[in-house]
Amino acid sequence: MSLMPSVSVVVPTFNRAHLINRALQSVVSQTYRPLDLIVVDDGSTDDTCERVRTEHPHATLLSQSNQGVSAARNRGLSVAQGDWIAFLDSDDTWCESKIERQLQALAKEPQSRICHTDEFWIRNGVRVNPMNKHLKSGGNMFKQCLPRCVISPSAVLLHRSVFEDFGSFDEELPACEDYDLWLRLCAKLPVTYLPEKLVVKYGGHDDQLSKKYWGMDRFRIASLEKLIHSGTLTNIQIQSAANEMLIKLDVYLQGARRRNHHAERLAYERKRDWARCCLEEAGKYTDSRLDSEEAAV
Repeated sequence: MSLMPSVSVVVPTFNRAHLINRALQSVVSQTYRPLDLIVVDDGSTDDTCERVRTEHPHATLLSQSNQGVSAARNRGLSVAQGDWIAFLDSDDTWCESKIERQLQALAKEPQSRICHTDEFWIRNGVRVNPMNKHLKSGGNMFKQCLPRCVISPSAVLLHRSVFEDFGSFDEELPACEDYDLWLRLCAKLPVTYLPEKLVVKYGGHDDQLSKKYWGMDRFRIASLEKLIHSGTLTNIQIQSAANEMLIKLDVYLQGARRRNHHAERLAYERKRDWARCCLEEAGKYTDSRLDSEEAAV
């Protein structure tokens, strides 16, 4: 008889005293009990830590100076004991069967190491429907991951081996760190998608990273540049990544010109030239057997 899979839940948080109980209660209410619940407080100045200690004494609470969400998630990963890792942003919640339903889906695809679900969206207290560009999917998702982040951290369940094989969240990126990780994983691994709304994703509040940082595509450009540099992509994938990088660079350069940021414009024009070279070079080798097979899929 096989052992039941163990799940660790990692919840990064920063100044979310007013929300943290709602998130953690949705973990406690799961029909499948996690092995451990790890809350990483990223230097909160409110009473987030006190709320966790008082209302959820069973949770492992780690505190650190403010280093960003990537460092907080990675800190949680470093002490997680489970075979599977689930992340929950402290402003989101789970439906009570979320972990159970994901494990059931993974049992049908025993080779899979990534599973994500659909989600409800709440913006400023009102339920909204995502646009077509935000629709979720599964399988070989690399191309779908290139334009934007299509996997929500709160909706994913990952086998701990993916971090050993592909690395964890990039702490050098202040935002789009999830986009960066999904690109690395989806370039090599298929994804199990469970088309059930098992996460409630809240938005519209002022402390979201998308409101904190201007020009979010600069972080995606950095991720694409790093990925192409990594030497891990096939030529077909390099072409796809370089094409997306060029799209984002053109948009970003338009903004740099409007802002009259001469040095910034020159730096990103050099990136554009490099991406064009990568695209051209990769195109010379797309008739190789591996890339031809990939293109036919």
